[in-house]
Amino acid sequence: MPDAVVVGAGPNGLVAANLLADAGWSVEVLEEQPEPGGAVRSDRGVHPDYVSDVFSSFYPLAAASPVLADLRLHEEGLGWSHAARVLAHPLPDGRCAVLERRSEDTAAGLDAFGAGDGAAWLGLCETWNRMGPDLLGALFTPFPPVRSAARLAVRLRASGGLRLARTLLLPARRLGEEEFRGEAGRLLIAGNALHADLAPESAGSGGFGWLMSMLGQAYGFPVPVGGSSALTASLVRRLERRGGVVRCGERVSEVVVRGGRAVGVRTAGGESVPASRAVLADVSAPALYGALVDARHLPGRLLDDLVRFQWDFATFKVDWALGGPVPWTAQEASTAGTVHLADGVDGLTRFAAQIATGRVPDRPFLLFGQMTTADGTRSPAGTESAWAYTHVPHRIKGDAGEDGLTGTWDRREQEAMADRVESEVERWAPGFRSRIRSRRLLPPPALQALDANLYGGAINNGTTAMHQQLVFRPTPGTGRPETPVKGLYLASAAAHPGGGVHGAPGANAARAALRGRTRSALLGPARAVLDRRHREADRGDGPELLEP
Repeated sequence: MPDAVVVGAGPNGLVAANLLADAGWSVEVLEEQPEPGGAVRSDRGVHPDYVSDVFSSFYPLAAASPVLADLRLHEEGLGWSHAARVLAHPLPDGRCAVLERRSEDTAAGLDAFGAGDGAAWLGLCETWNRMGPDLLGALFTPFPPVRSAARLAVRLRASGGLRLARTLLLPARRLGEEEFRGEAGRLLIAGNALHADLAPESAGSGGFGWLMSMLGQAYGFPVPVGGSSALTASLVRRLERRGGVVRCGERVSEVVVRGGRAVGVRTAGGESVPASRAVLADVSAPALYGALVDARHLPGRLLDDLVRFQWDFATFKVDWALGGPVPWTAQEASTAGTVHLADGVDGLTRFAAQIATGRVPDRPFLLFGQMTTADGTRSPAGTESAWAYTHVPHRIKGDAGEDGLTGTWDRREQEAMADRVESEVERWAPGFRSRIRSRRLLPPPALQALDANLYGGAINNGTTAMHQQLVFRPTPGTGRPETPVKGLYLASAAAHPGGGVHGAPGANAARAALRGRTRSALLGPARAVLDRRHREADRGDGPELLEP
């Protein structure tokens, strides 16, 4: 009997399992898909000579994460690679906003758009240098992050106090207008805010755009050498060397609760898998509280709040095998790993407004990944493994374009949306389509089918907006991995600090489980006897029990 069962072998589930194994626990991980990784997987499904990342690709948060650093995954063979430039955003006039590897180079490029913009950028970098370590400490530790928050408060006062707090709460459009004269600096902030689901006019989007920009400036946007599956493989190897077990093709259908305590899980195949100490769920909050745990074990207020849970934007993705490099008009884009495509900040606002009103954007904002540019192992020399994704509404009321897209995402709608995406790339890179050898289409239902946590292609496990962060994530009054069920912990990006590949939700859940077991041990032999009887009842060897 394992000490812990982890539901889901995404990065958070695997991080949680590794930390429990480090503490001497026996751990079994159950994964619905035929391979581990969740949204961190790569394959050769587009073309046999090309490695394509199926979901996520660039990992600045992984590079910054003390959780992953402590796991020393380089000892498991994990390597990282960078493109020459972090990010590029071409403008209609042929110029290009560029996030370089060195802040001085970024600043020099911004000065060409507006006098003094380079100094403004370096000022934002200096703020990051003062506050970044404590801000990351607050992000990567359980809520409330008492120590990091205390240090952060001191540094906040030293950095301007309320004025700086105001700046970080600004919408991205307003922050860009206050800090920069030219368009380039504004685009870097606003475009990075839309790596989540934060429109340029959303409160706090400026702070998020600044955070992502500073992560890119400080750590780059690195990729695992050989494909994103290399990160997953290193986590699995580390776990298995410590005695952990990962079982794929095993969908968990129920968390078994007796006497108010999680005592194991049942699979869709009818197998009971007991857990003597804890169950950790790397699943979405609606899946955990709306399906896996029977409603009779949960407070009514939690279930009522769950009705108001908000997903982030749906996603449509296209993968390509290209016979040559992308023929960008803006040459700086040719050496960037990530390229943003939109007609300035106004184009980003127009895009977000169309989604907000339920319409499929006619000129989609694209995040474009050049994977061979970032890691030469991804495809043959002189070619490019590339992808682009954009967002669409979950509930489509109409199509702002001319294709009559309704959200059925049948083959006609998939092809029409992919053509729309390619037409947008062609605007910035004439001749792009002539270099396509093959492509793969991943509409929202396909993304969800490949990873149930990606509901409708929602890649952050819930909105990044302020009303569903910190103590409001996933519902008001939570913010921590503990659940109303003893011994059950939420270990996914639905918990604080949210989306991104950094392992913090999994680490927080594992540490909470370890603390919870320590507290239970203080109850003495009576608790041990009761736990044993729970296990006997789960096997059918004894009577079902209620917690005293």
